[in-house]
Amino acid sequence: MASDNISGGNNGGDPAEIRLPERPRRSKGPFVVLGVVLVAALVAITVVLTSGDDSSGPSDSVTVRIGTTEAGSEYWKPFKQLAAEEGITLEVVNFSDYNQPNPALSQGQTDLNLFQHVLFLANYNVSNQDNLTPVGSTYVVPLSLYSHKHTAVEQIPDGGTVAIPKDPTNQARALLVLQEAGLISLKDGGNVLSTPAEIDQAASKVSVTPVDAAQTVAVLDSVDASIVNNGFAMDAGLDPSTALFSDDPRSDASEPYINIVVARAEDKDSPTYRRVVELFHHPDVLDAVRAESRDTSVPVQRSKQELEDILDRLSDTVRAAQK
Repeated sequence: MASDNISGGNNGGDPAEIRLPERPRRSKGPFVVLGVVLVAALVAITVVLTSGDDSSGPSDSVTVRIGTTEAGSEYWKPFKQLAAEEGITLEVVNFSDYNQPNPALSQGQTDLNLFQHVLFLANYNVSNQDNLTPVGSTYVVPLSLYSHKHTAVEQIPDGGTVAIPKDPTNQARALLVLQEAGLISLKDGGNVLSTPAEIDQAASKVSVTPVDAAQTVAVLDSVDASIVNNGFAMDAGLDPSTALFSDDPRSDASEPYINIVVARAEDKDSPTYRRVVELFHHPDVLDAVRAESRDTSVPVQRSKQELEDILDRLSDTVRAAQK
């Protein structure tokens, strides 16, 4: 049979040469393929081990140092988490009083700050010949009148005493709150820089006692009522629903008290800082702000230009008052 690989002979001649079939050669194909697969696998493992999931985050990540007086606030947790997901590390730098964050920002110790309203910044800039500028708004909180002795404004007696914060911007706002509540009258109606010297005593029901803002809660037992900043009220566990009176954070008159994110003037157009402001308005952050303020805070979104315009007007008011 042809498959036997045996050649036929000639009649009577030499015996036919019998040729043995050649030894079959092993095919190298499968082993070569297997070798290639193994090498590829080793290369893949090496790549994973050397350049796989990098827990340090994106290669273009950036750190933003934010000065504040409220580093313990609950909103920082979701705020920092959201920023980290976009490669922005928020490094919170806490200060013990309101007079420290602005100089630190001006000197480059921080990149932004988040602790003040527009009027506070206007007063700082004019007084220090600085040009720090708002890059975004956050929220407004009310300024409220509390009492341990009375449950209604009408119960405060003639000749009663009310404590107010003594720092210039909060003092003026407190006086406007008391005027709105019908407890005092300010000459010419008062303004954002009014002082106790402008109180028309003859037309007022109570007298005021300026104290350090941090002491406005502590003196509640020794006065008829006290104007307490929202932060100090929350820290002291005061229930905002028991306040005798509050100004309206949604009114036009609240513009000077819009809380802001502030940068150095040369950094005001930074896209990173703009994104930080946008992330502050994420629902998770705002929910934390509302919870901590016991639903008293009102989110505010004003454009950078609007905030600069408000700052300019207030700065003009401050300069006029200092002449």
